[in-house]
Amino acid sequence: MHARVRKLTLVAGFLLASSAYAQAVLTLELGYSNPGARSLGFGGAFVGLADDATAAYANPAGLTQLTRPEISIEGRSWSYATPYVFGGRASGNPTGIGIDTTPELRWGESTADFTGLSFLSYVHPLKNWSLAIYRHQLARFASAFTTNGLFAEGSTYLDTDRWIDRPGSTNLGVVSWGFAAARRINDSFSLGLAMSYLQVDLDLETTAYLPDDNTLEAFFSANSYLPERSPWRTSTRVHDSTVDLALGFLWRATERWRVGGFARSGFDVPGQWDGWPGPAASPDNPREWHFSGTWQFPPVLGLGCAYTSPSRHLTVSFEWDYVVYSSILEGDPDEAIPDAHELHLGGEYAFLRSHPVLALRLGIWLDPDHRIRATTGDDLFRAVLSPGSDNLHYALGFGAAFKQIQIDLGADFSDLRDTLSLSAIYSF
Repeated sequence: MHARVRKLTLVAGFLLASSAYAQAVLTLELGYSNPGARSLGFGGAFVGLADDATAAYANPAGLTQLTRPEISIEGRSWSYATPYVFGGRASGNPTGIGIDTTPELRWGESTADFTGLSFLSYVHPLKNWSLAIYRHQLARFASAFTTNGLFAEGSTYLDTDRWIDRPGSTNLGVVSWGFAAARRINDSFSLGLAMSYLQVDLDLETTAYLPDDNTLEAFFSANSYLPERSPWRTSTRVHDSTVDLALGFLWRATERWRVGGFARSGFDVPGQWDGWPGPAASPDNPREWHFSGTWQFPPVLGLGCAYTSPSRHLTVSFEWDYVVYSSILEGDPDEAIPDAHELHLGGEYAFLRSHPVLALRLGIWLDPDHRIRATTGDDLFRAVLSPGSDNLHYALGFGAAFKQIQIDLGADFSDLRDTLSLSAIYSF
């Protein structure tokens, strides 16, 4: 096992035994959707089109389709709803004492909203080459979580065990600055390469709290999170930079059909894991601990196709993305994250005789569940690390293309995340 995996497993083992680490990364949103309001309106199905300045990230090979220099800018608004296990019963029958009255798990939900610059790029086409520079908000995410009264069949009071309660939070930001180059191999085939410099900022915090006192009544009561009842607190910090690579291709199979694909390498970034004993720490384990490790972000593969009708009014696009989430906890025997097969489908109808040219877009895509889940452990451990569910995203968009400026609006809605986008492209 690599040193990176051993260190990540050690952290997971220490924290997941008390459920801190797990809930922090339970539904981390890494923002792998393609940039641009037009792409958003297509439901993210853009790799087979890649016909504007956002191709610098989505599929660099598509940059060869541009005949004039372009500047692209996008602002986005993200709204997250992150579910987490709050309490209830993982197994066994409730005792009916205090808050132990629910026979199933109780879930909470954390919400967070962000607005800001999402994408900025400049593309300069040459004879058979196209060059681009860009800035992309790859991820912006935050959540808070807590447990308060999670019980299971066990050997403590009245044959019941209780999970150690704790509040915690996670905050993630990833910004990339990239350079892309594409070359037209022949009239129908192009290749592209992109290199990104990424700044990663990740903070995970959690503090554990024992029941308010050592009585039976407190064991089955809501936790007040008294400072003197904290046995430990932990922190994970990743504030560093790294490099990511991407390759892309675009093939115009016929006048009406295009096929595109990309591969992004994923990246590792150094981090620091720390733990401190609290006032209620066990005398058997009073020491704090600190060590460095590596946080791994998953590689992504994508393949798609696009069809344009003979009248050029209608365009339909499909994209399949494979996100290798399992690489995050590769080699860990107790937890796993399943890989995700995202399916994107979208369409655009353009009113070509209008001035400016107007376009309406609709899209839908499948976001498979990629919550961390337990592969071993007791009922409490498995409850906190329980799988989620797949999500369907519904998208719509509108565009107006003038002689040199294109303005696009896009929206993407799902149970867990809503995204609004406004972007503009200026060509000269």
